[in-house]
Formats: sequence, C-alpha cells, structure tokens
Amino acid sequence: MKPEQVCSGFASPPPICGMLYTLFQVAPEWWGATNMANSILEVENLVKRYGDLEAVRGVSFAVEEGEVFGLLGPNGAGKTSTVEVLEGLRIPDGGRVSVCGLDPQRDSAALKHEIGAALQSTSLPDKLRVMEALRLFASFYKRRRNPEELLKRFGLEEKRNTFYNQLSGGQKQRLALAMALVNDPKVLFFDEPTAGLDPQVRREIYDIIEELKREKKTIVMTTHYIEEAERLCDRVAIVDHGKVIALGTPRDLKAHSGGTTRIEVRLSKPESNGTLKNLEGATDAREVGGTYVIHSKRPPQTIVSLVKHLEAQDNELVSLEISSPSLEDVFIEMTGRRLRD
Repeated sequence: MKPEQVCSGFASPPPICGMLYTLFQVAPEWWGATNMANSILEVENLVKRYGDLEAVRGVSFAVEEGEVFGLLGPNGAGKTSTVEVLEGLRIPDGGRVSVCGLDPQRDSAALKHEIGAALQSTSLPDKLRVMEALRLFASFYKRRRNPEELLKRFGLEEKRNTFYNQLSGGQKQRLALAMALVNDPKVLFFDEPTAGLDPQVRREIYDIIEELKREKKTIVMTTHYIEEAERLCDRVAIVDHGKVIALGTPRDLKAHSGGTTRIEVRLSKPESNGTLKNLEGATDAREVGGTYVIHSKRPPQTIVSLVKHLEAQDNELVSLEISSPSLEDVFIEMTGRRLRD
C-alpha cells in the first residue's frame, strides 16, 4: 500500500500524510514502489541551487525501462532543472543520479550516445534545412537512425529542403523530436513538449509520444498540462517548490481525492471562509483564484444545498462546472492553489 492510498480518505490530509510521502520518497521499497536496483534511471535526494535559490530540494524517484514518467508541476517548480541534471547539462549540488547506469557528470561522453532530448526551446540556424539538421545531428553519434525514415515518421518529407526559419511552430517541434531519436536512444527527455502549441498540433505530438510509448521507449517528460500527464504518463511525480509532493500512477493519485466529484463554481459575491464545506455531501471546499472548488461524494445533494445556501445569503451562481477528479485536484488539496498559478 502506498501513502496516497493510506491518505486517500482525507479531504485535507493530516500532517502524518506529509511524513508518509516523505518516507515514500526516501525509501520507496517500503511501500512496494519501483525498486531503484532494477531501474534505468535513478534520482536520490537531488539538490540544485542557483545562488541563494534552492530550485531542487531533495527530489527522489526511479524510472523503469519502457516507462513514460512525468514530472508535473507549475512553472518554477524545479522540473527543468531536474531534467537538465539528468541530461548532464547542469551540475547537481547534492544527491545521486544515474541514467543508463552512468553518472551524467563523470560519464557525460558515454551518456550522450544513450539519451535523446527535446529541450523546452530548440533553436537552430535560420538557413539550416530540415534534412541537413538531421544529418548533422546523426553525425554526432556512433549509433544512428536513417534520416529518411525519421522524415517520414514525423511527417516532414515535404519539408526536407525547407529552411528552419520557414517552419511552423509544430513543424519545429516535430523536427526536435526527430533529432532526439536520431541516435536510437535508450532514454528520451521531453521538456514541455507541447508548450505554446495550438490544440491541434498538441494532439499530433501526443500521437507521436503514444506511438513511442507503444514501442516501449523510456521517456521522461516535464509538463504543466494536466491532460497531458493523465493521457501519456504511466506514472507521475507532482513537483512543487523543488520537492516531489506526490508520486504514483495518475489513477492512484486521483484516488487521493477519495472518489469524489469536482464541482467548480463562480459566485457574484465572495463567500466567507469555510462556509461551503458545510454543504450536504461536500468533503472539501476552498477558494482558488476567485473560483470555489468543491469536492462532493453526493453531487446532486451538494448542488441543491448550494442553491439553497446562496438564496439565503442573497448571492447568485455565475457558473457551475462538474467533472471527475483530476491531478490538479490532488495539487489543489495539497497546496491550496492551481498548477498554473
């Protein structure tokens, strides 16, 4: 049994749950979690500082071969810093890291042949053609994929002779993913792979990642999109202020909300603190950025109770949305704010 299962019945987890999550990170084998000894990637108590800022504060997790592992959290949570240490781009200030059995700092020359990466922002020379970029990157490695095959796979055949600065945002991202695969890597790192892309292009990238997932490619990806993590990841580490605050499968983490339904409402006038927690069937209610998020085990009764309460308070319902719990609900319950705040 994992900490999220132990604590899943609480609308507001007691302090002991925080201790359980901490123990889970330090000694996951106690809870039947991924055994680091059998993992292709291991992170133990990772620390990364920038001057007085501690961006990563004791992060621990392990990734199995063939797993899609997500680091989910708001901007500034420490996700990119963690990935850049794993890629060997940054020097850690504490902890232990292993990727494909290699130390990213000590074995950086060997590691580059085993990993592929699509960074948060890829920039190539404006007048570099698509095929030239693939051939250039292929020349850096001892193990290479056929550039023609990659062009076809990523829908770039018609753009083979197009300059980089003439590509759309989605085409640039598909090229970045193709370059990440050019050395047939054992582990792929995707840092915010769909950030800034329109919904249609985002779905295209999802399809590509899902295809890689079916091929049992090991992928570590960062994201602040809830739907991205839930759709693509086998397991997720929710990161906030440089720490992992929850770790597990999306399904297990959502069970942390206790099987409740999420009711999100906007009101014409603010409610006093804690009032909505007393609605019939409600297990938790809190104000998040001007919106009230209520978790309920009996949504119909909660909504009726809400309407009666608002009438009595001479308040009005501006909007109401009902949905199943998401990973954002876990984040809200543990931090009191949204992932994108």
